[in-house]
Amino acid sequence: MITADSSIKLSVIVPCYKVEKYLPACLDSLINQTLDDIEIICINDGSPDGCIDILRSYEAANPGKVVVIDKKNEGVWRGRFDGIRIARGEYIGFVDSDDTVAPNFAEILYRSAKENDADISVCGFKRIDLDTNKVLSVEMCSPREDFVISEEPGRLIELNGAPWNKAFRSSILKSMNDLEEPPTVLDDLAFHLLVYLEARGKVVFSDVPLINYMVRADSIINTVRKEQVDSIYRTFDFIRSLYLERGVSEDMLKALDGMAFLHLGVSLLFRLFNDPTCDVSAYISRCTSFLDDKFSTWRNSNCMSLSYALKQKGPFIKLWIARLFYKAHLMRPFLSAYRFAITKLRIDIKW
Repeated sequence: MITADSSIKLSVIVPCYKVEKYLPACLDSLINQTLDDIEIICINDGSPDGCIDILRSYEAANPGKVVVIDKKNEGVWRGRFDGIRIARGEYIGFVDSDDTVAPNFAEILYRSAKENDADISVCGFKRIDLDTNKVLSVEMCSPREDFVISEEPGRLIELNGAPWNKAFRSSILKSMNDLEEPPTVLDDLAFHLLVYLEARGKVVFSDVPLINYMVRADSIINTVRKEQVDSIYRTFDFIRSLYLERGVSEDMLKALDGMAFLHLGVSLLFRLFNDPTCDVSAYISRCTSFLDDKFSTWRNSNCMSLSYALKQKGPFIKLWIARLFYKAHLMRPFLSAYRFAITKLRIDIKW
C-alpha cells in the first residue's frame, strides 16, 4: 500500500468504461485545475472502446500527473480500490469519466478539508441532461454547518450517496474494509458506509456546484433487477456486523439504521416499484422484516424524529415524511406520487 506523499495534495480517481465519447472533456477539466500538485489516476476497466488510447495520450502529455491503470474488467468498485492503493495524495477524490468539473473543483475541496483538518470535504453539484445540456437540479448547495461525525453521526444521513463530490482523508480510505462481493446496486452507498466506519472527524461543506453530473435520458428512473436484491441485503447485513464488531456508539448505530431505511425502504423500493413484473407488496414486507431484524432502531431513531427534522430541515423533513407513510402501510401510494412527481411534473426528487 502506497502512503501519502506530502508533495501531492489531492489524488483524483477516474474509473473508465465505454466512455470514449465523453472522456476527453472529463480529462481536460481535470488537467486544467487551479490547484497544483494533484494526480489523476485513471482506471481503464477493460473498456472495449478507445478509452485506453485516449488515456495513454493524456498520460504521455502529462507525465507524473496522469497515471493510467489498464486492467481487466472488474467493475467500478474494484477500480476505485485499485486507485486507492496507489494514490499518493493527502486527500483522495473521485470523478466519473462522463462528467466534468469546475476549474477550482480540486482547490476548493482540498483547501476546505486542509484548513479545517477535516476527514471529508463535500461540495455541491449540478445534474445536467446529457442530450439537451439543461440543468435538471442543483444539489448540496444550501448552506450547511460543518459537523464532527463522532458528535453528530445522525447528520451523515444528509450527505448524498455519491463519492464524486467529496474529498476523503487518504489514510481513511487506505484503512477501510473492502468487500469481496460488492453489490452492483447501491454500491456507492456501501462505499460510504465503510468510510463512515473509519471516519470520526469533521465533515465540511462548500455550497458551490463544482461538478457537472451528466444524466442520460434513460436513467431518470433507475430500476433494479430482482436478482440483485439479495446481494444488497447481504452487503447491508455484513456492514452492520462490522459496525457492531467495532463497538461504535449507539448514536452511530441509529444513524446507520436511518440510512438503511432511507436507501432500502425508499430508494431501493422505488426502483423495484418501477418494474411492472415486481410484486412490490412482497418486497415491502421483506424490507420491513429485514429492517426490523437487522436495523431495529429505524422505527424510533431520534435522527428520524420530527423534532430532529425540524431542527436540521432539508433531507430530514423528506425522511420523516417517508417513514410516516411507511409505518402507516401507505408506501404504494407514496411511491406512486414519487414517480408522478418525477415523470409527469419533472420534479427530480433525490434522497
